[in-house]
Amino acid sequence: MEPDVSIETSSMIRVAVLPIGHVPPVLLRDYHSMLLRHQSIPLSAVSSFYTEHQKSPFAHQPWDSGSLRFKFVLGGAPPSPWEDFQSNRKTLAVIGICHCPSSPDLGSVMDQFDTSCRSYPAALVERCFAFSPADSQLEDGSKKGWNLMLFPPADRATQEFHLQTMMQDIAASLLMEFEKWVLKAEPAGTIVKTPLDSQATLNSEEVIKAKKRRLGRAQKTMGDYCMLAGSPVDANLHYSTALDLARLTGDYFWYAGALEGSVCALLIDRMGQKDTVVEEEVRYRYSSVILHYKKSFIQENAQRVSPLTFELEATLKFARFLCRQELAKEVVELLTNAADGAKSLIDASDRLVLYVEIARLYGTLGYQRKAAFFSRQVAQLYLQQDNRLAAISAMQVLAMTTKAYRLQSKASVLEDSLPKKETGSSLAEGGKMLHQSVVSLFESQWSTLQMVVLREILLSAVRAGDPLSAWGAAARLLRSFYPLITPAGQNGLASALSNSADRLPSGTRCADPALPFIRLYSFPLHPSQMDIVKRNPAREDWWAGAANTGPFIYTPFSKGEPSDSSKQELIWIVGEPVQILVELANPCGFDLKVDSIYLSVPSGNFDAFPVTVNLPPNSSKVVTLSGIPTSVGPVTIPGCTVHCFGVITEHLFKDVDNLLLGATQGLVLSDPFRCCGSARLKNLSVPSISVVPPLPLLVSRVVGGDGAIILHEGEIHDIWISLANAGTVPVEQVHVSLSGKHQDSVLSIASKTLKYALPLRPGAEVTIPVTLKAWRIVLADADTAAGRSASKNSKDGNSPTLLIHYAGTQPNTGDPSTDKSVVPPGRRLVVPLQICVLQGLSFVKARLLSMEIPAQVGDNLPNPVHADNSLTEGAVGTPSKIDQLVKIDPFRGSWGLRFLELELSNPTDVVFEISVSVQLENTDHERSLFVDRDATVYGYPKTRIDRDCSARVLIPLEHFKLPVLDDSFFVKDNKADGSVSGRSSSFSERNTKTELNASIKNLISRIKVRWQSGRNSSGELNIKDAVQAALQTSVMDVLLPDPLTFGFRLSRNDPGSENIDEKSNEKFSSSASKGSVMAHEMTPMEVMVCNNTKELIKMSLNIVCRDVAGEDCVECAKATVLCSGVLGGITMEVPPLEEIKHSFSLYFLVPGEYTLIAAAMIEDATDILRARARTTSSDEPIFCRGPPYHVRVVGNA
Repeated sequence: MEPDVSIETSSMIRVAVLPIGHVPPVLLRDYHSMLLRHQSIPLSAVSSFYTEHQKSPFAHQPWDSGSLRFKFVLGGAPPSPWEDFQSNRKTLAVIGICHCPSSPDLGSVMDQFDTSCRSYPAALVERCFAFSPADSQLEDGSKKGWNLMLFPPADRATQEFHLQTMMQDIAASLLMEFEKWVLKAEPAGTIVKTPLDSQATLNSEEVIKAKKRRLGRAQKTMGDYCMLAGSPVDANLHYSTALDLARLTGDYFWYAGALEGSVCALLIDRMGQKDTVVEEEVRYRYSSVILHYKKSFIQENAQRVSPLTFELEATLKFARFLCRQELAKEVVELLTNAADGAKSLIDASDRLVLYVEIARLYGTLGYQRKAAFFSRQVAQLYLQQDNRLAAISAMQVLAMTTKAYRLQSKASVLEDSLPKKETGSSLAEGGKMLHQSVVSLFESQWSTLQMVVLREILLSAVRAGDPLSAWGAAARLLRSFYPLITPAGQNGLASALSNSADRLPSGTRCADPALPFIRLYSFPLHPSQMDIVKRNPAREDWWAGAANTGPFIYTPFSKGEPSDSSKQELIWIVGEPVQILVELANPCGFDLKVDSIYLSVPSGNFDAFPVTVNLPPNSSKVVTLSGIPTSVGPVTIPGCTVHCFGVITEHLFKDVDNLLLGATQGLVLSDPFRCCGSARLKNLSVPSISVVPPLPLLVSRVVGGDGAIILHEGEIHDIWISLANAGTVPVEQVHVSLSGKHQDSVLSIASKTLKYALPLRPGAEVTIPVTLKAWRIVLADADTAAGRSASKNSKDGNSPTLLIHYAGTQPNTGDPSTDKSVVPPGRRLVVPLQICVLQGLSFVKARLLSMEIPAQVGDNLPNPVHADNSLTEGAVGTPSKIDQLVKIDPFRGSWGLRFLELELSNPTDVVFEISVSVQLENTDHERSLFVDRDATVYGYPKTRIDRDCSARVLIPLEHFKLPVLDDSFFVKDNKADGSVSGRSSSFSERNTKTELNASIKNLISRIKVRWQSGRNSSGELNIKDAVQAALQTSVMDVLLPDPLTFGFRLSRNDPGSENIDEKSNEKFSSSASKGSVMAHEMTPMEVMVCNNTKELIKMSLNIVCRDVAGEDCVECAKATVLCSGVLGGITMEVPPLEEIKHSFSLYFLVPGEYTLIAAAMIEDATDILRARARTTSSDEPIFCRGPPYHVRVVGNA
């Protein structure tokens, strides 16, 4: 059998193309490709070379539309015993190819060519083409005869034109030789024989039968030459005659051959046009051809020769003619019959050709699996031949089946995917894979067959001496089907990999990875000292709106910023090492040594560092792979480069991702990572990585150690943070800020020290102090708070964080050519202030204590110390510190001293000393000139609190009250009491609350309660909550003024006072200024009543004068004081926010100490007054009493 046969094969002239002398293989293929362009030469082009010596037997030669067809056989072919039966099997022409520079002796070339031509006795034309001859060879070649054709050096187009002319000459010569043969054979007839004819002595009957068959066979042979000459009409006439004669003589074999020739003539005559009529005619005739080939079978010749090959060839020709999708059923039936006939073929080479043709036709139909099956049959036939060339052929054939069995090598897959990449679909960007692609990786139902195919490829590669192909087959077999291979088989494949690698040169690469399995584990985020932020040169706060570049969906630093989580971005810096974590798995039963593994970066701007890994059997390991970016630009990391089993391979992350996806869908045999005990990870895709120019790098350390700072609540502590520039670019911009919880615990940061050090050169270092104050621990459970086990607060999230944004060279914002996209980013240094706060002193309770000191009666009402801008007349020197705390209450008219008592408990293991200091309020600028500044701060003796003990601390408070008593304060208070809840909803409390909070804040800001423990531990207590708690219990008494304020003063406006002499007046004035009055004199006085509410108050006023024993000294039987005026039952009305006075006179009979007290009973009290008096009954009287006023009476000397 012959390969690549078709119905039109009968019209092709076979030409042997032979290399003469030494011809480089590349040039031989090039010259052969030039010949292939002239497989069809029109008869119209041949006419100029054609010479008609006598009348042509081709009466119907189509000179205008016909052509001669050639079949060039490189290297030639041995003569066929069936040349007489089918003339197209004869080698009718021989073309020699000579490369003159490689064969300078043309005489030797021609001798070698003549010798080669003797192997082809049927050749009618012989030509030797000599390419690129030298000048001397051109002269010598003209003497060697007309069979040597020289092709002088020229361009490609000239050589092709020269070759076309030579081929036209050869075609004309062949046409004339065909005419001679037909003219010679027609009158005399020709004796043609085939291997089917009996070689024994013929009897008389057989001799007669052979003579009758000779005429029919001669007609069939002439028809063959007419077909080769390009005259289908003349050929059809000879075939018709041959059919009639063969039918008469029962020559079924030649009848079938003539019928085949007639089908070829029909198709050539129709110029390749196929219609229904022609197709039905071909189908009818070829059915008869196959039938007559079967009839020609002779049992006694079956062991020697059989017409079965022609029957199968006819079947293949018919199948190739019908081979299209709509006739697939019929074609499959023909190919099935041909495959069944292969079992009866004697020659293995015929069986090989048959399987090749069947595989080709199935592939044309698109039946890839059937084509792969017969390709494997071809490979098995090759493997039966124990030689290297056959093994190479088997390996090549099996390589073609890998696509159908989905066992393609990575190299072939990449070649197939190149057109797709050109159209815009990139495999590197695709994190997702189609379902069909996942199925194509591994199919469980094909596992056994796939393993067999890979074993055959491995065996053929070993026999062919191709260690790289053997390594690739063993790698695919081990990687894909390790769960189905026994440990012994796994070890055998590992040995095959090692043996193949030993035969390969060092550094050989293979497209098919073996072990281990590698998947992307994680991209470690930038450390807190290497965070990168985008830089906006147009803004002064260039770091605003910046977020770190790690693969975060949310970070505490990017709150409120627009983020796009669909496309992850990562920024690397030139010259700074980076790390990526990958996980390696070895699911096989042998120790795996990975000689080196490093990141694969095709972009070329990254230097990867290789590492060596040893993996025990059935184990996995997470490995850190690192490298350094070398230049600016994008970086792509599709996978890793692995040197294992002596060969370098590329392991792509997406391949393992698809493998794991197939495992979850049940399409893959096993998950290699789960087999090794590794946990299931979420699919992690490679982010978009870009490399930026070098940036500065600040490295921080805490001077004295980086451990946590242990502080007690309220403790104030200074730490020093050292910042060093470890980069190659100076720091030129810096900004310091705070983040996290308890930011108020950072009292001060010396950020100016850092800014003064700019630019901070590479290698330079600066130290900045930071002052901390430990915050207060808030414990939810009071019982737990009492225990020491819960006294520690070690949560890292509670500590504040120092954020330092810094950048290198400042871009020129004024330059319009500055591109914002190329501005180097900045960095953020995150310095966590590791503070461990221990519970310190705890508050047990707080309360207010007060003491009232009666005022002295003088010319004027008593005023607070700071109300006057000058000292009291007659006073000498500055007042003491305690005197500044003892003040006149302007709303009660008495001297008062108020304390805040704090009860503190020490649940810790250390001793505390408490000190209280009060900063006195001083608004007098003139006075501050001669009063020492330290005099405004009063310090109290220290209080010691031992461990597990409690102590009370007194804190002096200044008086502060609201100026007016109105209903705004009782909104909240009355809601709690429920007394006036129905009417309190309309009251406004905004101003009152504002003033209250301002007063409390002012008070707290001037009182400092500090503690000290040991030598270096000191802090400050937060008394805000304590003051507020204390004020809540007595807020009405502390903040609210009395409805009525009473005050006494001496009156000097009576007319009698003008008659007093100057000396007595001076004496009285001196005594009165000191708060004293003279006995045995009428002393005029006034009582001042002030209404502190916004409503009119009706009242009944009473004045009482008491002696030192507390007895009434005016109304008693033994009165010591005489009065002039009304002292009791005085009815009066006081307008809102105004005051009235009532005058009277007293005559003191006995010198001594006396006390004046004013009291009033309020009539028709309002709800506000009742709320202030804390009374619920409307009938209960409201009684208001003023503070006592002291009167010092001295004797009149």
